Amino acid sequence: MDKKLIIEKERTLPVAGEYDVVVAGGGVAGIAAALASARNGAKTLLLERTYMLGGLGTAGLVTIYLPICDGMGRQVSYGIAEELLRLSAKHGAEPNFRVDGRHTGKTWLEEGHSIEEKKKDRFDVQYNGCVFAILCEQLLIENGVDILYGTTVASACVDNDKITAVITENKSGRQAFLGKNFIDASGDADLALQSGAQTEEFKQGNVLASWYYELIDGKFKLNMLGFADIPDKYKTKEQLENKGKRFKGLEGKELSSMAVQSHASLLQDFLKKGEITENHALAQIATIPQTRMTRRIEGRVVLDDEPFKSYEDSVGLISNWRKAGPVFEVPYGSLISKNIKNLSACGRCISATDTMWELSRVIPCCAVTGEAVGTAAAMFQDFHSADVKALQDRLRKNGLRVKYEELEPLQ
Repeated sequence: MDKKLIIEKERTLPVAGEYDVVVAGGGVAGIAAALASARNGAKTLLLERTYMLGGLGTAGLVTIYLPICDGMGRQVSYGIAEELLRLSAKHGAEPNFRVDGRHTGKTWLEEGHSIEEKKKDRFDVQYNGCVFAILCEQLLIENGVDILYGTTVASACVDNDKITAVITENKSGRQAFLGKNFIDASGDADLALQSGAQTEEFKQGNVLASWYYELIDGKFKLNMLGFADIPDKYKTKEQLENKGKRFKGLEGKELSSMAVQSHASLLQDFLKKGEITENHALAQIATIPQTRMTRRIEGRVVLDDEPFKSYEDSVGLISNWRKAGPVFEVPYGSLISKNIKNLSACGRCISATDTMWELSRVIPCCAVTGEAVGTAAAMFQDFHSADVKALQDRLRKNGLRVKYEELEPLQ
């Protein structure tokens, strides 16, 4: 049966503001992008649909800042990636999630530890999401970023392959914001889709995740029901045949169903340990869906999972959070839209293969790619006309390593 259709009445919208750079999405990628943009002199607006910065890293309870080192005693990601990691632990860290008892991050966060000690650790931290969100908010405001909460990007106006404005909805109604450059940090490539940029969906789908915090025997504990899935490329035949229920994360009804199932699953798990008492409470549940990979841009370059591969236009480095050793250069071409000149992406929706997506979706890469596109947005008229060498030099000046050979030699 055909769907019923309603024609929405045409309306004239007020222009609520005009900016050099508009960032859609206030997760870690959006935070890094807005911070870099503002620090490089651009008038910057950050749009966030919830009332909390940090995205999956705070509201989604994935409160683990994965490693910015290679696991061989060598730091890989610098700049805002390191700044935000240290900020997350500014007022103390939570007990680390790793179960082997070795990886605590302390040898990196504390002064005076040797390379040999660092080789046994990873430069990571488990943090308090609520504290981190507020600290990020304060950092952005201190640097002159305008933050608009409770705001959804509903549409985009495009002319001659450039976005001229984003249409938003919030308590003030429907409004327009003009901009010169736009950054999609939505995690789902929402702005890219709305602007007509070429996108790709994640074919594998997401497992059900039901992470929650509980208070038990006087201690807060993060329970990770439904951990990150491994890419199909590395699955056994048996694993491929027994995938279970998957969620694409791109449709309202499906996401609502996922939330209901997640809530039921975590409540059942919580009650296995007893009813509510003064020593046992359900402390916090995720307020956004815990989907990891949904939709990404099609960039000029598709980042793959071949480590140590050199890109002439590399703008940062990330490590493999799953295992020690591999290091990846991130090419500028994987961050910019093929067909929309003043649109870039950072974080979970950069251009990457499905296998690399699993490695590049995490917080360190969100911060590295956010800093790269935020800096570029402040420097150039659009992303297609960027002088990549000048961008690399600016990033280096700001403390980043942009090529593998710029890292310290292994000891």
